[in-house]
Amino acid sequence: MSKDKLFKKKRSAEDFNFGKKTAEVFDDMLDRSVPFYSEVQHMINQMVSDFAVEGTNVYDLGCSTGTTFLHMSGNIPKGVTLVGVDSSPEMLARAKQKLDTRCRGIKYKLVCQDLNKAVTVKNASVAILNLTLQFIRPMYRDRTIAAIAKGLNPGGCLILVEKVLSPHSTINRLFIKHYYEFKKQNGYSEMEIAQKREALENVLIPYHFDENRELLLRNGFKACDIFFRWYNFCGILALK
Repeated sequence: MSKDKLFKKKRSAEDFNFGKKTAEVFDDMLDRSVPFYSEVQHMINQMVSDFAVEGTNVYDLGCSTGTTFLHMSGNIPKGVTLVGVDSSPEMLARAKQKLDTRCRGIKYKLVCQDLNKAVTVKNASVAILNLTLQFIRPMYRDRTIAAIAKGLNPGGCLILVEKVLSPHSTINRLFIKHYYEFKKQNGYSEMEIAQKREALENVLIPYHFDENRELLLRNGFKACDIFFRWYNFCGILALK
């Protein structure tokens, strides 16, 4: 695993992207930037085993390097096809390498698709948006969630993990402060944190939890609840 040093040196301002340089260090970036990342993956794996049905598809929309599939590969029914979708060819190349090496015998396919432009979900028992919806432009999020709900079979689920905002400014500032403290504890400097924050400003657009809940309920889901919460990170399970 290559160490994330993307923002270690002073750099010109540019939007964050998921190209070659990011793909090379993405696994380390997630481990050091997402609180309880391994535990969230464990929880996703447990819920996938609850809902995955033989003969259906399990989608990871925004699958990046395929880590979520690695966690669930030994715990899904036979006949399930894992479908990973991502807009970055470099991320998908790393996902293929990891899955071919560590998940032999698992049926999977990887699709290069920009979720801002289209979302294709068919015969799905589970769909996952793990830190992905926040990167989809707000004007396309209703369309995205509706397409996922349409492609899920009755009784299926969507597992959504997101950064979220607090509706109260003081609470929001406190949560963000503690998140940056978490990143410092994992070896990121103040300059790295500041430069990445600037790069993400126009790319990652979080919602409040209530906005995400309403988004799910008005676009085909009958119920949802929180399965994980750490300051400004939230995991939501939504039922078709």
